[in-house]
Amino acid sequence: MQINKCANAKNVYQMSNTLFSYKTIKLQKYINTFAYLLICTLLTGCGVYSFSGASIDPNAKTVSVDFFENTAPVIVPTLSQNFTEGLKDKITNATPLSLIKNNGDVAFSGEIIDYSAKPIAVQGNEIAATSRLTISVKVNYMSKQNEKQNWENTFTRYADFPSTKNISDVQDELIQQINAQLLEDIFNKAFVNW
Repeated sequence: MQINKCANAKNVYQMSNTLFSYKTIKLQKYINTFAYLLICTLLTGCGVYSFSGASIDPNAKTVSVDFFENTAPVIVPTLSQNFTEGLKDKITNATPLSLIKNNGDVAFSGEIIDYSAKPIAVQGNEIAATSRLTISVKVNYMSKQNEKQNWENTFTRYADFPSTKNISDVQDELIQQINAQLLEDIFNKAFVNW
């Protein structure tokens, strides 16, 4: 008889734990759903936000990016194409805007105005130990929804490399690195209004 009471007590204990676990899981689902809905409501209150931190006018649906011509004294044949395509990719991957050829609700245009490699760290024997590749891009940003947000700005970034290396040996890697920084700067200026 004593064993039977212990077995019943054990069963009651297991059933109460199972019931408690079930109620906890169900409660957690309600809490998660409420938190998700609350976050969605807060984020859409002032405009459209993406997980990249972009703040975009809810009426803006399209973006156009003109070709950024290289007008710098030194012309690298692939620089304009790579920069322009990189800007298109950055915007379309990080925002809900659809890319169109011309007259987007948001439009980017401009030109590459500087591409230069110069020595920067001169040693005691007057030989440069480090050189710097600098790229500058002039960008015009236009918003059809809010003309007060329109701007024109020049963005400059650089990367250093050892003077013992020829610029032609390292320029592809450096251009990729600099372009990534420039694109981030331009994107933040256009869409991240902190």
